[in-house]
Amino acid sequence: MAEELPHRHATLDEVAALAGVSRSVASRVINNAPHVSRAKRESVEKAIRKLGYVPDPKARALATRQAGAAALVISRDDPEVLTDPFFGQLIAGVAGALEEADLHMMLCVAATPRGRERVEQLVRSRLVDGVMLTASHEDDPLARIAKEGPLPVVFGGRPVDFEPRWYVDIDNVGGAREATEHLLARGRTRVVTICGPQDTEVARSRHRGYREAMTLAGLAPRPPEAGDFSEAAGAAAMTRLLKAHPDLDGVVAANDNMAAGALRALRGAGRSVPEDVAVVGFDDLAVAQLTDPALTTIHQPIRDLGREMARMLVGVVAGRTAGPLILPTHLVKRSST
Repeated sequence: MAEELPHRHATLDEVAALAGVSRSVASRVINNAPHVSRAKRESVEKAIRKLGYVPDPKARALATRQAGAAALVISRDDPEVLTDPFFGQLIAGVAGALEEADLHMMLCVAATPRGRERVEQLVRSRLVDGVMLTASHEDDPLARIAKEGPLPVVFGGRPVDFEPRWYVDIDNVGGAREATEHLLARGRTRVVTICGPQDTEVARSRHRGYREAMTLAGLAPRPPEAGDFSEAAGAAAMTRLLKAHPDLDGVVAANDNMAAGALRALRGAGRSVPEDVAVVGFDDLAVAQLTDPALTTIHQPIRDLGREMARMLVGVVAGRTAGPLILPTHLVKRSST
């Protein structure tokens, strides 16, 4: 008589696969954690019965420590930051990915010292399983808190001060280089740039892309004018550039809002776009199609940026290996060049 094979216990991954849910959702159902829809809970319970799954006590002890939520922290001094379409798209990407994982999203805008204190308390109290931090500046206390805190942190954009273990960014240098090269290919040789705040890595990287393109073309990069990424700042910077370089024939702006402000200032100064001055923005926000003329710009996948930040965090919380991810950009040609 053949020897009877030992019974193999079903695994959590098998339960999740049969139920058609993620591993984290199956784990939360098994551990009776909150934040799981009724339909998914019933599917998992059915799979447990069918497979005869028995939870591992050690794994269960670990799983019950999870909060079932993740925090998206936007570190900006401007309390009106959520009116920026960039952050609207970013939040949509994060929310979609967390919904797929059945995790709740906690949104925090740290615009004041009190706001930063609340974020620190959130991190240290473990009310969430992990944090996504974006829009950080040089010497940002939140970056330090995130770096030294007990929870995993995924950065949206590389910080200025250090190289984090986990971050998602876009090719800022390559995008700004392509924007500048586009103007040079159009015969523009007196190209200037409106850069963002130089205490942010995104602004530094986009300025670096401009400088590289100009240098490779054998042209001297001109000193930039900086703005805070707002349309008003773009208009003011453009006015200063016209005064300093009245012969300019091309402008690379570090984002679409400042490019829109530059178009307004050029029109006010009697300069025709693109006949006299060609303008390129960065982001490909809705405003790029509403300006007059429509704005040539660098498209960055903002929603994908948020989605990949959330997916990376979910993977890290689940114990999977992750590393930095850089998303590509591309030029969108419109009437301003």
